Amino acid sequence: MTDAYNRYTSTNNAYDKHYKRWKYLLASYMGADVYRKGEYLTRYQMETEVEYQERLATTPLDNHCKGVISIFNSFIFRNPVYREYGSLENDPALKPFLEDADLEGRSLNAFMKDVSTYTSIFGHSWVILTKPSTNARTRAEELLQQVRPYASVLTPLSVLDWKYERSPSGIYVLTYLKYIEDMVQGEMVIKEWTNDTIYTMVLDDKNKEVKEEIEEVNGLGLIPAVCVYSNRSPIRGVGVSDIDDISDLQRAIYNEYSEIEQLVRLQNHPSLVMTGTTEAGAGAGAIIKMDEGLDPGLRPYLLQPSGESIDSLYKSIESKVDAIDRIAHLGAMRENRASTMSGVSRQMEFEQLNSKLSEKADNLELAEEMLWRLFAVYQGKVWDGKIDYPDSFNIQDKHSDMGLLEMAARANPQDPSVRALIDFRMKMILDDEEEFYYDDIERMKKRVEKNAEMEHTPMTPQTFDSHLAEMIQQGYTMEQIAELHPEFLTILQQRLSDASQQNNG
Repeated sequence: MTDAYNRYTSTNNAYDKHYKRWKYLLASYMGADVYRKGEYLTRYQMETEVEYQERLATTPLDNHCKGVISIFNSFIFRNPVYREYGSLENDPALKPFLEDADLEGRSLNAFMKDVSTYTSIFGHSWVILTKPSTNARTRAEELLQQVRPYASVLTPLSVLDWKYERSPSGIYVLTYLKYIEDMVQGEMVIKEWTNDTIYTMVLDDKNKEVKEEIEEVNGLGLIPAVCVYSNRSPIRGVGVSDIDDISDLQRAIYNEYSEIEQLVRLQNHPSLVMTGTTEAGAGAGAIIKMDEGLDPGLRPYLLQPSGESIDSLYKSIESKVDAIDRIAHLGAMRENRASTMSGVSRQMEFEQLNSKLSEKADNLELAEEMLWRLFAVYQGKVWDGKIDYPDSFNIQDKHSDMGLLEMAARANPQDPSVRALIDFRMKMILDDEEEFYYDDIERMKKRVEKNAEMEHTPMTPQTFDSHLAEMIQQGYTMEQIAELHPEFLTILQQRLSDASQQNNG
Protein backbone atom coordinates (compact mmCIF):
# COMPACT_ATOMS: atom_id res chain seq x y z
CA MET A 1 0.00 0.00 0.00
CA THR A 2 2.92 2.33 0.68
CA ASP A 3 4.25 1.65 -2.82
CA ALA A 4 0.84 2.52 -4.28
CA TYR A 5 0.74 5.73 -2.22
CA ASN A 6 4.19 6.74 -3.49
CA ARG A 7 3.19 6.00 -7.07
CA TYR A 8 0.00 8.07 -6.86
CA THR A 9 1.80 11.02 -5.27
CA SER A 10 4.84 10.90 -7.56
CA THR A 11 5.70 13.99 -9.62
CA ASN A 12 7.61 14.64 -12.83
CA ASN A 13 10.98 16.38 -13.18
CA ALA A 14 9.52 19.75 -14.21
CA TYR A 15 7.33 19.83 -11.09
CA ASP A 16 10.24 18.94 -8.81
CA LYS A 17 12.44 21.59 -10.41
CA HIS A 18 9.93 24.46 -10.17
CA TYR A 19 8.02 23.56 -6.99
CA LYS A 20 9.98 25.81 -4.59
CA ARG A 21 9.90 28.72 -7.00
CA TRP A 22 6.13 28.38 -7.52
CA LYS A 23 5.60 28.31 -3.76
CA TYR A 24 7.75 31.44 -3.40
CA LEU A 25 5.86 33.27 -6.18
CA LEU A 26 2.50 32.46 -4.58
CA ALA A 27 3.73 33.74 -1.19
CA SER A 28 5.05 36.90 -2.87
CA TYR A 29 1.57 37.59 -4.24
CA MET A 30 -0.36 36.60 -1.10
CA GLY A 31 1.88 38.55 1.29
CA ALA A 32 0.83 38.99 4.95
CA ASP A 33 1.10 35.86 7.10
CA VAL A 34 1.80 33.57 4.12
CA TYR A 35 4.94 35.56 3.31
CA ARG A 36 6.07 35.66 6.94
CA LYS A 37 5.69 31.89 7.28
CA GLY A 38 7.92 31.48 4.23
CA GLU A 39 10.74 33.12 6.26
CA TYR A 40 12.16 35.05 3.32
CA LEU A 41 13.94 37.47 5.65
CA THR A 42 17.71 37.01 5.70
CA ARG A 43 18.97 35.77 9.08
CA TYR A 44 21.70 37.64 10.96
CA GLN A 45 24.83 35.92 12.19
CA MET A 46 24.41 34.74 15.80
CA GLU A 47 20.68 35.64 15.70
CA THR A 48 18.52 33.45 17.92
CA GLU A 49 15.25 31.91 16.71
CA VAL A 50 13.25 34.15 19.07
CA GLU A 51 14.95 37.28 17.72
CA TYR A 52 14.38 36.16 14.14
CA GLN A 53 10.68 35.48 14.70
CA GLU A 54 10.29 38.87 16.37
CA ARG A 55 11.93 40.55 13.38
CA LEU A 56 9.60 38.67 11.03
CA ALA A 57 6.59 39.88 13.01
CA THR A 58 7.67 43.55 12.92
CA THR A 59 8.88 43.83 9.29
CA PRO A 60 6.27 45.25 6.86
CA LEU A 61 5.90 44.01 3.28
CA ASP A 62 5.36 46.45 0.42
CA ASN A 63 3.50 44.07 -1.90
CA HIS A 64 4.42 45.17 -5.41
CA CYS A 65 3.56 41.76 -6.90
CA LYS A 66 -0.12 42.02 -6.03
CA GLY A 67 -0.24 45.64 -7.17
CA VAL A 68 1.25 44.89 -10.59
CA ILE A 69 -1.08 41.93 -11.25
CA SER A 70 -4.11 43.96 -10.15
CA ILE A 71 -3.22 46.71 -12.63
CA PHE A 72 -2.82 44.18 -15.45
CA ASN A 73 -6.23 42.64 -14.71
CA SER A 74 -7.92 46.03 -14.40
CA PHE A 75 -6.87 46.86 -17.98
CA ILE A 76 -7.63 43.44 -19.49
CA PHE A 77 -11.12 43.19 -17.99
CA ARG A 78 -12.02 46.87 -18.14
CA ASN A 79 -14.02 46.28 -21.34
CA PRO A 80 -16.38 43.29 -21.70
CA VAL A 81 -15.37 40.17 -23.58
CA TYR A 82 -17.23 39.68 -26.87
CA ARG A 83 -18.76 36.21 -27.19
CA GLU A 84 -20.77 34.59 -30.00
CA TYR A 85 -22.06 31.15 -29.02
CA GLY A 86 -23.14 29.80 -32.41
CA SER A 87 -24.94 26.47 -32.08
CA LEU A 88 -24.77 26.73 -28.27
CA GLU A 89 -26.90 29.91 -28.26
CA ASN A 90 -30.11 28.07 -27.28
CA ASP A 91 -28.47 25.33 -25.20
CA PRO A 92 -30.19 25.11 -21.76
CA ALA A 93 -26.81 24.71 -20.00
CA LEU A 94 -25.36 27.92 -21.49
CA LYS A 95 -26.93 30.51 -19.19
CA PRO A 96 -26.26 28.55 -15.95
CA PHE A 97 -22.63 28.12 -17.02
CA LEU A 98 -22.21 31.84 -17.75
CA GLU A 99 -23.73 32.77 -14.38
CA ASP A 100 -21.97 30.06 -12.33
CA ALA A 101 -19.01 28.63 -14.21
CA ASP A 102 -17.41 26.65 -11.35
CA LEU A 103 -20.49 25.68 -9.29
CA GLU A 104 -19.17 27.97 -6.57
CA GLY A 105 -21.07 31.10 -7.58
CA ARG A 106 -18.48 32.74 -9.82
CA SER A 107 -19.61 33.93 -13.22
CA LEU A 108 -17.52 33.07 -16.28
CA ASN A 109 -16.04 36.58 -16.34
CA ALA A 110 -15.06 36.37 -12.65
CA PHE A 111 -13.66 32.88 -13.20
CA MET A 112 -11.50 33.99 -16.13
CA LYS A 113 -10.22 36.91 -14.05
CA ASP A 114 -9.04 34.41 -11.42
CA VAL A 115 -7.42 32.36 -14.18
CA SER A 116 -5.62 35.49 -15.36
CA THR A 117 -4.39 36.16 -11.82
CA TYR A 118 -2.97 32.66 -11.39
CA THR A 119 -1.30 32.68 -14.79
CA SER A 120 0.37 35.98 -13.91
CA ILE A 121 1.63 34.55 -10.61
CA PHE A 122 2.96 31.22 -11.84
CA GLY A 123 3.34 31.86 -15.56
CA HIS A 124 0.58 29.37 -16.30
CA SER A 125 -2.40 27.63 -14.73
CA TRP A 126 -4.62 24.70 -15.65
CA VAL A 127 -8.36 24.81 -16.29
CA ILE A 128 -10.26 21.53 -16.38
CA LEU A 129 -13.85 21.23 -17.59
CA THR A 130 -15.71 18.28 -16.11
CA LYS A 131 -19.25 17.02 -15.91
CA PRO A 132 -20.65 15.17 -12.87
CA SER A 133 -21.35 11.49 -13.25
CA THR A 134 -25.05 10.73 -13.39
CA ASN A 135 -27.46 7.87 -14.02
CA ALA A 136 -29.37 9.98 -16.55
CA ARG A 137 -29.85 8.23 -19.88
CA THR A 138 -31.15 11.18 -21.91
CA ARG A 139 -30.48 14.93 -22.20
CA ALA A 140 -33.94 15.57 -20.76
CA GLU A 141 -33.06 13.62 -17.60
CA GLU A 142 -29.78 15.55 -17.30
CA LEU A 143 -31.69 18.84 -17.46
CA LEU A 144 -34.06 17.68 -14.73
CA GLN A 145 -31.08 16.77 -12.54
CA GLN A 146 -29.37 20.10 -13.45
CA VAL A 147 -26.28 18.23 -14.63
CA ARG A 148 -23.97 20.37 -16.77
CA PRO A 149 -20.25 20.95 -17.36
CA TYR A 150 -18.36 23.15 -14.90
CA ALA A 151 -14.84 24.56 -14.83
CA SER A 152 -12.11 24.35 -12.17
CA VAL A 153 -8.84 26.24 -12.06
CA LEU A 154 -5.75 24.36 -10.88
CA THR A 155 -2.51 26.01 -9.83
CA PRO A 156 0.80 24.41 -10.88
CA LEU A 157 1.28 23.38 -7.24
CA SER A 158 -1.73 21.04 -7.58
CA VAL A 159 -0.83 19.45 -10.94
CA LEU A 160 1.66 16.71 -10.06
CA ASP A 161 2.31 15.21 -13.48
CA TRP A 162 1.40 15.76 -17.13
CA LYS A 163 2.45 14.48 -20.52
CA TYR A 164 2.10 15.77 -24.08
CA GLU A 165 2.47 13.66 -27.22
CA ARG A 166 2.55 14.67 -30.86
CA SER A 167 -0.46 13.39 -32.80
CA PRO A 168 -0.21 12.06 -36.39
CA SER A 169 -1.37 15.49 -37.60
CA GLY A 170 1.63 17.10 -35.89
CA ILE A 171 -0.31 18.75 -33.04
CA TYR A 172 0.82 18.24 -29.45
CA VAL A 173 -2.00 16.66 -27.42
CA LEU A 174 -2.31 16.26 -23.65
CA THR A 175 -2.37 12.49 -23.04
CA TYR A 176 -1.87 12.28 -19.26
CA LEU A 177 -2.77 14.51 -16.30
CA LYS A 178 -2.56 13.90 -12.56
CA TYR A 179 -3.59 16.50 -10.00
CA ILE A 180 -4.71 16.95 -6.40
CA GLU A 181 -8.47 17.53 -6.49
CA ASP A 182 -9.06 18.02 -2.77
CA MET A 183 -7.24 17.84 0.55
CA VAL A 184 -9.23 17.91 3.80
CA GLN A 185 -8.30 16.71 7.32
CA GLY A 186 -5.47 14.41 6.30
CA GLU A 187 -7.31 12.95 3.29
CA MET A 188 -6.08 13.71 -0.21
CA VAL A 189 -8.09 13.05 -3.37
CA ILE A 190 -6.02 12.62 -6.53
CA LYS A 191 -7.40 12.44 -10.06
CA GLU A 192 -5.52 10.72 -12.86
CA TRP A 193 -6.72 11.22 -16.43
CA THR A 194 -5.82 9.38 -19.62
CA ASN A 195 -7.64 9.34 -22.95
CA ASP A 196 -9.36 6.07 -21.96
CA THR A 197 -9.79 6.04 -18.18
CA ILE A 198 -10.27 8.27 -15.14
CA TYR A 199 -8.80 7.13 -11.83
CA THR A 200 -9.82 8.64 -8.50
CA MET A 201 -7.66 7.83 -5.47
CA VAL A 202 -8.49 8.70 -1.86
CA LEU A 203 -5.29 8.71 0.19
CA ASP A 204 -4.62 8.81 3.91
CA ASP A 205 -1.88 11.43 3.95
CA LYS A 206 -1.02 10.82 7.61
CA ASN A 207 -0.49 7.05 7.41
CA LYS A 208 0.66 7.12 3.77
CA GLU A 209 -2.02 4.63 2.70
CA VAL A 210 -4.51 4.26 -0.13
CA LYS A 211 -8.05 4.20 1.25
CA GLU A 212 -10.06 3.95 -1.98
CA GLU A 213 -9.54 3.56 -5.74
CA ILE A 214 -12.23 4.28 -8.35
CA GLU A 215 -11.84 3.61 -12.07
CA GLU A 216 -14.16 5.13 -14.69
CA VAL A 217 -14.30 5.09 -18.45
CA ASN A 218 -13.37 8.38 -20.11
CA GLY A 219 -16.25 8.70 -22.54
CA LEU A 220 -14.83 11.86 -24.12
CA GLY A 221 -11.76 10.09 -25.45
CA LEU A 222 -9.64 13.10 -24.50
CA ILE A 223 -8.49 14.99 -21.42
CA PRO A 224 -10.74 18.06 -20.92
CA ALA A 225 -7.97 20.31 -19.58
CA VAL A 226 -6.35 23.47 -20.94
CA CYS A 227 -2.98 24.89 -19.94
CA VAL A 228 -3.35 28.69 -19.88
CA TYR A 229 -0.07 30.57 -20.34
CA SER A 230 0.89 34.07 -19.38
CA ASN A 231 4.22 33.75 -21.19
CA ARG A 232 5.49 30.53 -22.74
CA SER A 233 8.74 28.86 -21.76
CA PRO A 234 10.76 26.18 -23.63
CA ILE A 235 9.15 23.51 -21.40
CA ARG A 236 5.64 22.46 -22.43
CA GLY A 237 3.30 22.83 -19.47
CA VAL A 238 5.46 25.46 -17.73
CA GLY A 239 5.05 29.23 -18.20
CA VAL A 240 7.07 32.33 -17.31
CA SER A 241 5.65 34.37 -14.43
CA ASP A 242 4.87 38.09 -14.76
CA ILE A 243 6.36 38.64 -11.30
CA ASP A 244 9.42 36.41 -11.58
CA ASP A 245 11.93 39.28 -11.34
CA ILE A 246 9.60 41.59 -9.41
CA SER A 247 9.32 39.09 -6.55
CA ASP A 248 13.11 39.11 -6.04
CA LEU A 249 13.18 42.91 -5.94
CA GLN A 250 10.26 42.86 -3.51
CA ARG A 251 12.19 40.48 -1.27
CA ALA A 252 15.22 42.79 -1.33
CA ILE A 253 12.99 45.74 -0.35
CA TYR A 254 11.49 43.58 2.40
CA ASN A 255 14.95 42.97 3.88
CA GLU A 256 15.86 46.65 3.65
CA TYR A 257 12.69 47.60 5.50
CA SER A 258 13.81 45.23 8.24
CA GLU A 259 17.17 47.02 8.38
CA ILE A 260 15.41 50.39 8.63
CA GLU A 261 13.18 49.12 11.43
CA GLN A 262 16.23 47.89 13.35
CA LEU A 263 18.11 51.17 12.84
CA VAL A 264 15.14 53.25 13.99
CA ARG A 265 14.93 51.15 17.13
CA LEU A 266 18.63 51.60 17.84
CA GLN A 267 18.40 55.36 17.29
CA ASN A 268 15.44 55.78 19.62
CA HIS A 269 16.66 53.13 22.07
CA PRO A 270 20.47 52.94 21.76
CA SER A 271 22.43 50.08 23.26
CA LEU A 272 24.15 50.71 26.60
CA VAL A 273 27.67 49.31 26.89
CA MET A 274 28.81 48.74 30.50
CA THR A 275 30.75 46.39 32.73
CA GLY A 276 29.11 43.48 34.48
CA THR A 277 29.27 45.13 37.90
CA THR A 278 27.55 48.37 36.79
CA GLU A 279 23.87 48.73 37.71
CA ALA A 280 21.62 50.61 35.25
CA GLY A 281 17.89 51.13 35.02
CA ALA A 282 15.81 51.28 31.85
CA GLY A 283 13.77 54.19 30.50
CA ALA A 284 14.16 57.97 30.51
CA GLY A 285 16.08 59.41 33.46
CA ALA A 286 17.45 56.03 34.52
CA ILE A 287 20.09 55.98 37.25
CA ILE A 288 23.42 54.24 36.63
CA LYS A 289 25.51 53.05 39.61
CA MET A 290 29.24 52.40 39.08
CA ASP A 291 32.00 51.19 41.38
CA GLU A 292 33.91 54.07 42.89
CA GLY A 293 37.25 52.69 41.74
CA LEU A 294 36.05 51.94 38.17
CA ASP A 295 38.60 52.72 35.47
CA PRO A 296 37.43 55.84 33.49
CA GLY A 297 37.98 53.93 30.26
CA LEU A 298 35.36 51.41 31.36
CA ARG A 299 32.60 53.90 32.04
CA PRO A 300 29.20 53.07 30.40
CA TYR A 301 28.48 54.64 26.99
CA LEU A 302 25.71 54.53 24.37
CA LEU A 303 26.13 52.68 21.07
CA GLN A 304 24.04 54.46 18.44
CA PRO A 305 24.18 54.29 14.60
CA SER A 306 24.21 57.38 12.40
CA GLY A 307 21.12 58.47 10.46
CA GLU A 308 23.01 58.46 7.14
CA SER A 309 22.61 54.69 6.81
CA ILE A 310 18.80 55.06 6.94
CA ASP A 311 18.86 57.61 4.11
CA SER A 312 20.99 55.31 1.98
CA LEU A 313 18.52 52.45 2.57
CA TYR A 314 15.59 54.62 1.47
CA LYS A 315 17.48 55.58 -1.68
CA SER A 316 18.17 51.91 -2.36
CA ILE A 317 14.47 51.09 -1.94
CA GLU A 318 13.53 53.92 -4.29
CA SER A 319 15.88 52.60 -6.99
CA LYS A 320 14.39 49.10 -6.64
CA VAL A 321 10.85 50.47 -6.96
CA ASP A 322 11.96 52.23 -10.16
CA ALA A 323 13.33 48.91 -11.41
CA ILE A 324 9.97 47.23 -10.71
CA ASP A 325 8.22 49.99 -12.67
CA ARG A 326 10.56 49.45 -15.62
CA ILE A 327 10.05 45.68 -15.61
CA ALA A 328 6.24 46.01 -15.45
CA HIS A 329 6.17 49.06 -17.81
CA LEU A 330 4.24 51.02 -15.18
CA GLY A 331 6.68 53.88 -14.55
CA ALA A 332 4.60 56.41 -16.50
CA MET A 333 1.62 55.71 -14.21
CA ARG A 334 3.43 56.64 -11.01
CA GLU A 335 2.95 60.29 -10.04
CA ASN A 336 6.48 60.64 -8.70
CA ARG A 337 7.86 59.56 -12.07
CA ALA A 338 5.47 61.35 -14.39
CA SER A 339 7.08 64.76 -13.89
CA THR A 340 10.57 63.46 -14.72
CA MET A 341 9.66 61.55 -17.89
CA SER A 342 9.49 63.19 -21.30
CA GLY A 343 6.37 62.83 -23.42
CA VAL A 344 8.16 60.47 -25.83
CA SER A 345 9.39 58.23 -22.98
CA ARG A 346 5.93 58.12 -21.46
CA GLN A 347 4.34 57.20 -24.77
CA MET A 348 6.94 54.48 -25.42
CA GLU A 349 6.25 52.92 -22.02
CA PHE A 350 2.50 53.01 -22.65
CA GLU A 351 3.06 51.19 -25.95
CA GLN A 352 5.22 48.53 -24.25
CA LEU A 353 2.54 47.97 -21.62
CA ASN A 354 -0.13 47.84 -24.32
CA SER A 355 1.88 45.15 -26.14
CA LYS A 356 2.27 43.08 -22.97
CA LEU A 357 -1.43 43.32 -22.13
CA SER A 358 -2.41 42.41 -25.70
CA GLU A 359 -0.29 39.26 -25.48
CA LYS A 360 -1.89 38.26 -22.19
CA ALA A 361 -5.38 38.92 -23.58
CA ASP A 362 -4.62 36.79 -26.66
CA ASN A 363 -3.55 33.86 -24.45
CA LEU A 364 -6.77 34.14 -22.41
CA GLU A 365 -8.80 34.32 -25.60
CA LEU A 366 -7.14 31.14 -26.92
CA ALA A 367 -7.72 29.33 -23.61
CA GLU A 368 -11.41 30.27 -23.46
CA GLU A 369 -11.86 29.22 -27.08
CA MET A 370 -10.51 25.77 -26.17
CA LEU A 371 -12.83 25.61 -23.13
CA TRP A 372 -15.87 26.30 -25.29
CA ARG A 373 -14.78 23.52 -27.68
CA LEU A 374 -14.75 21.12 -24.73
CA PHE A 375 -18.12 22.46 -23.52
CA ALA A 376 -19.60 21.76 -26.97
CA VAL A 377 -18.22 18.20 -26.92
CA TYR A 378 -19.94 17.55 -23.58
CA GLN A 379 -23.20 18.84 -25.07
CA GLY A 380 -22.86 16.72 -28.21
CA LYS A 381 -22.25 19.69 -30.49
CA VAL A 382 -19.45 21.33 -32.45
CA TRP A 383 -18.18 24.75 -31.40
CA ASP A 384 -18.77 27.32 -34.15
CA GLY A 385 -18.85 30.48 -32.05
CA LYS A 386 -16.32 33.25 -31.53
CA ILE A 387 -14.49 34.69 -28.52
CA ASP A 388 -12.82 38.10 -28.74
CA TYR A 389 -10.84 39.72 -25.92
CA PRO A 390 -9.77 43.38 -26.29
CA ASP A 391 -6.71 43.58 -28.55
CA SER A 392 -5.71 47.16 -27.79
CA PHE A 393 -5.87 49.15 -24.59
CA ASN A 394 -6.33 52.92 -24.56
CA ILE A 395 -3.57 53.67 -22.05
CA GLN A 396 -2.75 57.32 -21.41
CA ASP A 397 -1.69 59.71 -18.66
CA LYS A 398 -4.99 61.58 -18.37
CA HIS A 399 -3.78 64.15 -15.85
CA SER A 400 -0.80 65.13 -17.99
CA ASP A 401 -2.84 65.19 -21.21
CA MET A 402 -5.58 67.30 -19.64
CA GLY A 403 -2.97 69.75 -18.36
CA LEU A 404 -1.52 70.20 -21.84
CA LEU A 405 -4.98 70.65 -23.37
CA GLU A 406 -5.94 73.23 -20.75
CA MET A 407 -2.76 75.19 -21.52
CA ALA A 408 -3.61 75.07 -25.22
CA ALA A 409 -7.18 76.25 -24.54
CA ARG A 410 -5.94 79.17 -22.40
CA ALA A 411 -3.73 80.26 -25.33
CA ASN A 412 -7.03 81.05 -27.13
CA PRO A 413 -6.09 79.86 -30.65
CA GLN A 414 -7.79 81.81 -33.43
CA ASP A 415 -8.24 78.80 -35.69
CA PRO A 416 -11.73 77.34 -34.97
CA SER A 417 -10.55 73.90 -36.13
CA VAL A 418 -7.85 73.91 -33.46
CA ARG A 419 -10.35 74.94 -30.79
CA ALA A 420 -12.73 72.21 -31.88
CA LEU A 421 -9.93 69.64 -31.79
CA ILE A 422 -8.97 70.69 -28.22
CA ASP A 423 -12.59 70.31 -27.11
CA PHE A 424 -12.79 66.92 -28.78
CA ARG A 425 -9.63 65.64 -27.10
CA MET A 426 -10.88 66.79 -23.69
CA LYS A 427 -14.17 65.02 -24.26
CA MET A 428 -12.34 61.81 -25.18
CA ILE A 429 -10.39 61.87 -21.90
CA LEU A 430 -13.41 62.68 -19.74
CA ASP A 431 -15.60 60.06 -21.43
CA ASP A 432 -13.23 57.16 -22.09
CA GLU A 433 -15.54 54.75 -23.93
CA GLU A 434 -14.67 52.77 -27.04
CA GLU A 435 -18.01 53.47 -28.74
CA PHE A 436 -17.67 57.19 -28.13
CA TYR A 437 -14.14 57.16 -29.48
CA TYR A 438 -14.89 55.42 -32.79
CA ASP A 439 -18.19 57.20 -33.44
CA ASP A 440 -16.99 60.69 -32.62
CA ILE A 441 -13.64 60.48 -34.38
CA GLU A 442 -15.41 60.38 -37.74
CA ARG A 443 -17.71 63.25 -36.78
CA MET A 444 -14.68 65.21 -35.62
CA LYS A 445 -12.88 64.71 -38.91
CA LYS A 446 -15.91 65.92 -40.85
CA ARG A 447 -16.27 68.93 -38.57
CA VAL A 448 -12.60 69.94 -38.97
CA GLU A 449 -12.84 69.54 -42.75
CA LYS A 450 -16.05 71.59 -42.82
CA ASN A 451 -14.49 74.31 -40.68
CA ALA A 452 -11.48 74.52 -42.98
CA GLU A 453 -13.75 74.69 -46.01
CA MET A 454 -15.86 77.50 -44.52
CA GLU A 455 -12.78 79.46 -43.44
CA HIS A 456 -11.35 79.50 -46.93
CA THR A 457 -14.62 80.14 -48.73
CA PRO A 458 -15.32 83.90 -48.98
CA MET A 459 -18.71 85.05 -47.80
CA THR A 460 -20.67 86.79 -50.54
CA PRO A 461 -24.12 88.45 -50.49
CA GLN A 462 -25.42 85.38 -52.36
CA THR A 463 -24.00 82.85 -49.82
CA PHE A 464 -24.46 85.05 -46.74
CA ASP A 465 -27.62 83.38 -45.38
CA SER A 466 -26.52 79.76 -45.85
CA HIS A 467 -22.94 80.41 -44.72
CA LEU A 468 -24.09 82.27 -41.59
CA ALA A 469 -26.61 79.55 -40.69
CA GLU A 470 -23.98 76.79 -40.99
CA MET A 471 -21.46 78.60 -38.81
CA ILE A 472 -24.03 79.37 -36.11
CA GLN A 473 -25.04 75.70 -36.15
CA GLN A 474 -21.36 74.77 -35.66
CA GLY A 475 -21.29 76.89 -32.49
CA TYR A 476 -19.52 80.05 -33.71
CA THR A 477 -20.33 83.38 -32.09
CA MET A 478 -20.84 86.61 -34.10
CA GLU A 479 -17.41 87.85 -32.95
CA GLN A 480 -15.72 84.70 -34.19
CA ILE A 481 -17.52 84.88 -37.54
CA ALA A 482 -16.41 88.50 -37.95
CA GLU A 483 -12.79 87.51 -37.21
CA LEU A 484 -12.82 84.73 -39.81
CA HIS A 485 -14.76 86.72 -42.46
CA PRO A 486 -14.10 90.50 -42.39
CA GLU A 487 -16.60 90.85 -45.25
CA PHE A 488 -19.32 89.65 -42.86
CA LEU A 489 -19.72 93.08 -41.22
CA THR A 490 -19.83 94.87 -44.59
CA ILE A 491 -22.54 92.58 -45.93
CA LEU A 492 -24.44 92.76 -42.64
CA GLN A 493 -24.36 96.60 -42.65
CA GLN A 494 -25.57 96.61 -46.26
CA ARG A 495 -28.42 94.27 -45.33
CA LEU A 496 -29.43 96.50 -42.41
CA SER A 497 -29.25 99.61 -44.63
CA ASP A 498 -31.46 98.02 -47.31
CA ALA A 499 -33.96 96.89 -44.67
CA SER A 500 -34.08 100.42 -43.20
CA GLN A 501 -34.76 101.99 -46.61
CA GLN A 502 -37.56 99.51 -47.27
CA ASN A 503 -39.15 100.32 -43.88
CA ASN A 504 -38.94 104.06 -44.58
CA GLY A 505 -40.47 103.56 -48.00
